[in-house]
Amino acid sequence: MTVELLQETWPSVIGTVTIGATPDDGGTRGSTVTVGGHAALPFRDEDAPSPHPPVVALQVFDAVPDWPEQLKGPLAGVIDSPADWARMGAEQLGVDLILLRLMSVHPEVGGGTVEEAVKTVRAVLEAVDVPLIIAGCGDADADNELWPAVTEVARGENCLVGMGEPDNYKTLVVACMADGHSAIAQAPIDVNIQKQQTILMTEMGLPPDRIVMLPGDASLGYGIEYEYSIMERIRMAALQGDAMLAQPVIAVVGEQAWKAKETRLTEEEMPGWGDAAMRGPAWEAATAAMFLQAGSDIVALLHPEAVASTKRTIAELVGSPA
Repeated sequence: MTVELLQETWPSVIGTVTIGATPDDGGTRGSTVTVGGHAALPFRDEDAPSPHPPVVALQVFDAVPDWPEQLKGPLAGVIDSPADWARMGAEQLGVDLILLRLMSVHPEVGGGTVEEAVKTVRAVLEAVDVPLIIAGCGDADADNELWPAVTEVARGENCLVGMGEPDNYKTLVVACMADGHSAIAQAPIDVNIQKQQTILMTEMGLPPDRIVMLPGDASLGYGIEYEYSIMERIRMAALQGDAMLAQPVIAVVGEQAWKAKETRLTEEEMPGWGDAAMRGPAWEAATAAMFLQAGSDIVALLHPEAVASTKRTIAELVGSPA
């Protein structure tokens, strides 16, 4: 008996954002990455094939947080050099993007200078030719000083820069507009605030096709159900015609997943939880898989095994070889 599957159609389409610039575009990247363009819910290709499958970014830090050994161990050879770390991601792990997190300028973290952060950005750009996402430290004053400097040194490379939050986005938007970059609009897990953030950034003159949304962060077991529902509502509202929610979505998975006690505690502390070296990357990869199903276009990861697992998951979901 033939079973006819129902198809669901939507009146609108998710916008696209291109990250990176090749020599033909005035940059030095070996390729560009375009995300978005969906006309259906995630991985519903029978409804409307997606032109741009989700992509994976590797998170690279210039000041390493207090991570457990099961995360630091696999990164031991590169963790002290952001350029080498990024090179490993591009050449060995085959990631699509590098997300460079400039935590060193945070007054409570590294105490680094903007000038040192600029040198780091330049070094990473020289080390790899994949497109670059540049993220600040999360301190409002430090980021406002940082953003104009790093967007200038990366001028022409069409980076994605963030994070623009409701109370701290104006300097970011001005810097991105001046130097030709796109920006991340971050909101605290709220559909209306996410929409308002996009409106505020576009009202300053940044086009919608240069905005990627970050509707909060969560981890498996720590609020991901609520975060999933927010992302799902954003995608459905966009497909129904809300242009201020029709931007691609990024999920910064690695940082959040490795805050969970399930990734951090050792086998001696929790013998019933199994091998910590396997548990951590599995927790991160499972979190990434949920965000992909919710509609994330970019997932940013930390552990090499989580990267490999997530790349396989995407390949299986889109029906292409890993």
